Amino acid sequence: MSLKTSSLPFKTLIDRQVHDQIMQKAVANAQETIGRNRQKMVDELGHWEDWRDRAAQIRDHVLANLDAYLYQLSEKIEQHGGHVFFAQTKEEASQYILNIAKEKKAKKIVKAKSMVTEEIGLNPVLENAGINVIETDLAEFILQQAKDAPSHVVVPAIHKNRAQIRQIFHDKLGYNGSDTPEEMTRFVRQNIRDDFFTADIGITGCNFAVAETGSVCLVTNEGNARLSTTLPKTHIAVMGMERIAPTFKEVDILITMLARSAVGLRLTGYNTWLTGPKENDNVDGPEDFHLVIVDNGRSKIIGSEFKDILRCIRCGACMNTCPAYRHIGGQGYDSIYPGPVGAVLTPLLGGYKDFKNLPYVCSLCTACDSVCPVKIPLSNLIKKHREVMVEQGITPTTERNITRVFNYVNRHPMLWKVGMNMGAHATKWFIKEGKAPLNIGAIKAWTEARNLPEGDGESFRSWFKKHQKEEK
Repeated sequence: MSLKTSSLPFKTLIDRQVHDQIMQKAVANAQETIGRNRQKMVDELGHWEDWRDRAAQIRDHVLANLDAYLYQLSEKIEQHGGHVFFAQTKEEASQYILNIAKEKKAKKIVKAKSMVTEEIGLNPVLENAGINVIETDLAEFILQQAKDAPSHVVVPAIHKNRAQIRQIFHDKLGYNGSDTPEEMTRFVRQNIRDDFFTADIGITGCNFAVAETGSVCLVTNEGNARLSTTLPKTHIAVMGMERIAPTFKEVDILITMLARSAVGLRLTGYNTWLTGPKENDNVDGPEDFHLVIVDNGRSKIIGSEFKDILRCIRCGACMNTCPAYRHIGGQGYDSIYPGPVGAVLTPLLGGYKDFKNLPYVCSLCTACDSVCPVKIPLSNLIKKHREVMVEQGITPTTERNITRVFNYVNRHPMLWKVGMNMGAHATKWFIKEGKAPLNIGAIKAWTEARNLPEGDGESFRSWFKKHQKEEK
């Protein structure tokens, strides 16, 4: 699976999502719960805006000096006996990992949760080569059994309730227990426990890599990542090239912001630090370690007006507050990266041809701007996408022509005045009970969801002028 998650036309997909009441209820409950918990942690920490400023400064500093930090990171990893591969494209990244698997004659791979491996479409590449790939994160395991895509960067199965999950386990794995989370979790643990011991390779993502020491940091709420990196003889970590911190001092700040913003906790359950393969006097750990650093369009973003999106630490706070996400869920974005961050990042990675609709899945309410822990101006970047698509002629011709006419009239006061008076009279005569006589195109889509305002034949300027005279 790559960036695109559905074969349905975009409007069909959105229509399906807005009528999915189970998903909407699950997302609303999660947004409210995480939102409350996050606010408690923000208040407890204190000086939240200062923390946001510092986190943003760290990320900007890394992006401004990324070449130097990537060099330092790779040197340190190789000094510790690890291997580093720079993948310019997602195909190069997947092929490198497949080559390692073939070299090791791997038959089974256990994977911890990783958004960047979803981005590069790693699982199908390995599975097509006859390798059994097992997602060991509980939510990712559920989605793998359902052949479904993640709908959130932190809570991938947020769109499913416990009854649906139980049915998946029953249909795919013969589960006959209850739908209580504890019993289903125990079933999955028993189901995949032996796979950790028999896997040839463990694959993980990377929340942050520390350039100073060559360490990889994994921030998780389950113990599966530690099993995936400790028991198999080979560990492969995959990271986006921007996910670097200079030292542990900066990582401390970033993890503080990540945990509070993602799930409303001081710290997640597990913070794991890995530095190369195991040493000779160690009992646990892999004998072979590889770090795959993925570009996949990021180097172009750094040099563009969208570079701020690369500050992202994948906390999902923007999704947890977004009203559009609340109504259509992650699946509605047709992208591995949903929500406001997906509306900005996905068109940059996947192109406007497949993802031109994403910048319009936004009401521009700016709620995402206020919760982002690294102060990414998401709403401005979404607007910038819209501007770029207009400049490149990607938006519909009719829309561009209407906008040109509006802009022309708006620059000429007399035309504007005449237009407003004519429009006021038109709404009085033509809009009845919230509906227009010509329900076509964008007007039809609008009136299917809401009523048009009914006018009284008077423009605001006329009304205001009349009332000014009455007051005098």
